[in-house]
Amino acid sequence: MPLFSPPEQARFWIAVASAEHVRIGRARGFMQVCHGKHGPLARISPGDGLVYYSPVEQFGANAKYRCFTALGLVREGSPFQVDMGGGFTPFRREVDWLPIRETPIAPLLECLAFSAGKRNWGYALRFGLCEFPRGDFETLRQRMVVSFPHEGRTEEVPRESAR
Repeated sequence: MPLFSPPEQARFWIAVASAEHVRIGRARGFMQVCHGKHGPLARISPGDGLVYYSPVEQFGANAKYRCFTALGLVREGSPFQVDMGGGFTPFRREVDWLPIRETPIAPLLECLAFSAGKRNWGYALRFGLCEFPRGDFETLRQRMVVSFPHEGRTEEVPRESAR
C-alpha cells in the first residue's frame, strides 16, 4: 500500500500525545494512545490515516507546543501489547510514518474542517483520539510532508522549531 494513497474506505484520525512520545513512536514505527489502552486502537483499521497533535513537547510539562508532529498510515495487523516494565503493558499499532516537518496548528485552524469556525476546537481532542475528515488529512499531508519514500530512501529533514 503506498504511503501517500489511503484506500477509499480509510478513516482518518487525530491522536494526541506529547511531542517527545510521538517522536519515539515515529522512530520505532508505532503509535500508542490514551496511555496504552486497547479500546481506542481497536477502532483503527489498517490503511487508516493518522496525524498526531502535540499540545506540549514533554509529557507533564506546562509549556505549550501546539504542533502536528506525525503523519502516516496504519499498517496491516492488530493492536499488540508490549511490556515496558514496572507492570506497564501498553497496546500499540504499527504505522508507516511519512517524513514530515512538525507544523504549528494555529495557522491551520481555519483551513481544517474539524476546527474552522470553532472557538473550542480542542474539546474534541480531549479523549486522545478522534476521527476527522479525509480532506483535513490531505491538507495536513500537503503542509507537513517533506518528501515521499523513493526506492527505499527518504530525505532526512532537520526538525524545525515551531515556537
